[in-house]
Amino acid sequence: MPSLIAVLASVAIATGFGALIGILVMGRRPATASVPGQSAGDVAVTRTTLLGGIRGRVPTAYLAMLEHQLALAGRPSTVTIDKILITKLMFAGGGALLAVGWISANPVPLRIGLGIALVALCFFVPELLLVSRGQKRQEIMQNALADTLDQMTISVEAGLGFDAAMAKAATNGTGPLAEEFIRTLQDMSIGRARKDAYQAFGERTSSPDLRRFTRSVVQADTYGLAIATVLRVQAAEMRLRRRQRAEEKAMKVPIAVLFPLIFCILPVLFIVLLTPAAISIFKAFS
Repeated sequence: MPSLIAVLASVAIATGFGALIGILVMGRRPATASVPGQSAGDVAVTRTTLLGGIRGRVPTAYLAMLEHQLALAGRPSTVTIDKILITKLMFAGGGALLAVGWISANPVPLRIGLGIALVALCFFVPELLLVSRGQKRQEIMQNALADTLDQMTISVEAGLGFDAAMAKAATNGTGPLAEEFIRTLQDMSIGRARKDAYQAFGERTSSPDLRRFTRSVVQADTYGLAIATVLRVQAAEMRLRRRQRAEEKAMKVPIAVLFPLIFCILPVLFIVLLTPAAISIFKAFS
């Protein structure tokens, strides 16, 4: 009987979840039905409308947050907001099926709570992966900033302009920081003001060092300061901050190793060392 109840509950949840997706996706379906001779453009328009049906039911603030996380992650070509939303629904549906199948075998409050937590976790997994990718990308950019500023300082002191020095550092470098420099130069090449381009560059990063660098460049351009001096000061400050971050991570290592040492390594070591002595004592008194 419990297995039958579990099957019926799983079917009911699957049907309800399918109806929910149908409502979300079909809510803005065009009134005109597709025909066998429908062109590729009509199919693309219909697909865009269906995806817009999902977007239209998501809060604007949440969409803005996802847009910001995509910008921090570098806007991968294979990841879009529509794909993230669809993936979240699919993961939540799979988690709901697993939770219902597990809860129906023994519907106790603990299992119900864990099932709800599983569905919530499955719903936020794509978002967590996107945030993790963005954090890793920002960390790479922050670590590469000091060396890139050194290259730009040398180029400016050799006689190049700031934009030419940035272009040289971007073409000679690799990684997300070089990509962001290239994008900033492209924004300026299509007619965007330098101040707006650098402010947009600062908005596409969560690194305090990069934001400080963009503000310094904007201020130097506004007040006519010597850009070589600004770059030299910024490069020295970035090297100092990078060394301080490395020292901070090194000081956290003993604390991070403490718990694995106490709960994993020391018990095994005690077992290996004390078991022969315990066996000998047991034999001596038996």
